[in-house]
Formats: sequence, structure tokens, C-alpha cells
Amino acid sequence: QVQLVESGGGLAQPGGSLRLSCAASGTKFGINVMGWYRQAPGKERELVATHTSIGITNYADSVKGRFTISRDNGKNTVYLQMNSLKPEDTAVYYCTIRTAVTGMNYWGQGTQVTVSS
Repeated sequence: QVQLVESGGGLAQPGGSLRLSCAASGTKFGINVMGWYRQAPGKERELVATHTSIGITNYADSVKGRFTISRDNGKNTVYLQMNSLKPEDTAVYYCTIRTAVTGMNYWGQGTQVTVSS
């Protein structure tokens, strides 16, 4: 059974930083893509950043230059370093993976990020 365990959310002041982590376990095959989405109240879930197994990254325009996604393939863990946080970054952040071979998508339970003074 595939499980994604997220950590690192919380409260930050505008201009501050947070680091999210997501560890995947139970995958029978390798992991092709690891990434983060977010959903703010009253809004649809949106892409934040993704990282492929060969190191290709993709970011939403709204976070480019402020957020950095990284990945430890040996630990099946993906990280999201969030700097220069803004109140509009407030959302529940979800980790997601897409497995190799089967192409199945899995989601974490979500971690709350709140940016407020």
C-alpha cells in the first residue's frame, strides 16, 4: 500500500520561510514524478511544483524564484523549500507522486501552510 507522509507545514510571517517534506513508501515500482499542489479555501487545487526522476523541474509562475523543489531518490522523499512567503501562499499543500510503469497517481493527506503577520 502506497503511503505519502507530509511534514513541515505551519505558520510563517510574510517574507518568512518553511520547508515541506514528503516521504513515499510502499511503491512496488519506481517513482517517475514527485510534486506539490495546493488548495486555498474556495479555490481549485493548483500545481505548485514537480520534479521528475531525471531532474526536470516545473514551477507555477506564482512561485518561481521563491520556491525550490528537490528530491532524494534514495529516500523516495521530495522537499519544497518556500522562501519569501506571501499571504496568498496560504493553502493546504498536497504531495503527489506518479509511479513508473503503472503511471498511478497517489496523494498525501495535505499539510496546512498559513502565512500571516
